[in-house]
Amino acid sequence: MSARTSARGSRVWLVTGTSAGIGYATINEVLAIGERVAAVTRSASSLASLTALHGPSNLLVVEHNVADATKSADDLIARVVNHFGRLDVVVNNAGYGLSGVVEGTPDEDAREQFEVNFWAPVRISRAAVKYFRENNPPAQGGRILNISSCGGFMSNPTLAFYSASKFALEGFSEGLQKELDPSWNIKVIAIQPGGVRTLWAGSNLVEVPLPPAYADPEGAPAKFLQIMRGAEYIGDPNKVGRALITISKADNPPMRLPLGADARFVIQNKLNEIQREFDEWKELELSTVADDADPTFLAKLSGSVVRN
Repeated sequence: MSARTSARGSRVWLVTGTSAGIGYATINEVLAIGERVAAVTRSASSLASLTALHGPSNLLVVEHNVADATKSADDLIARVVNHFGRLDVVVNNAGYGLSGVVEGTPDEDAREQFEVNFWAPVRISRAAVKYFRENNPPAQGGRILNISSCGGFMSNPTLAFYSASKFALEGFSEGLQKELDPSWNIKVIAIQPGGVRTLWAGSNLVEVPLPPAYADPEGAPAKFLQIMRGAEYIGDPNKVGRALITISKADNPPMRLPLGADARFVIQNKLNEIQREFDEWKELELSTVADDADPTFLAKLSGSVVRN
């Protein structure tokens, strides 16, 4: 029996960035529950230990550089479907960190950050939505889990471009979700992990040296770098993988899902800060309304522009 027809009833996942960290842990957890995985990586050799344990009916390793815009996301989806016969869950996990102050970060470094962290998920999400919509019945639908970060909700010194790429990914995910007909049962969820025990702060972090004007050890950039280098990351990547499995099965998942006590702490504090500023500057905020305008008109659009 071919890989395309075997175990036809089990779900199929496409996961990017699988050589280590959250991606590697996720494909392990998915395989452990008897579902199937297309593991996307730049180097198949990074997954040699897994291919030795799992045959092609359960694990397909795909060499594909998601940052290469000339590589078709539609072709990537087609390869997975041709192999397994279906596709149910896409996890856009490939990404890396870029550390450096705005003034000292070259444009090419910032653009590459966006190419990997933002444009690659955009291309794959677009292709996945098209496949889900045209091929999966509503009962099956599809799930797209875009791996953002709590840094996609709050930024910090030296992480402006990293956070900007994740802010963009979250805005894209939200806008995309609101475009989709609910009857299609396609859900897009932005996943916001806190610090996870991966290579993110090690080999997956590109560091741009601080310019002299920012090199003061008592300055915010240098202090934050010290904190980041000495931080205790409390997130377990295997537990993150299990959480992704759980949310992929939810009928009505949230638009954003923080993962970890640190993520909840950071996001709650940012929400509190937003609410404080929102209240503090209310008078000025409302002062720009035209005299003949109805300031409550948005409330009348509840359910379309504004969620109930």
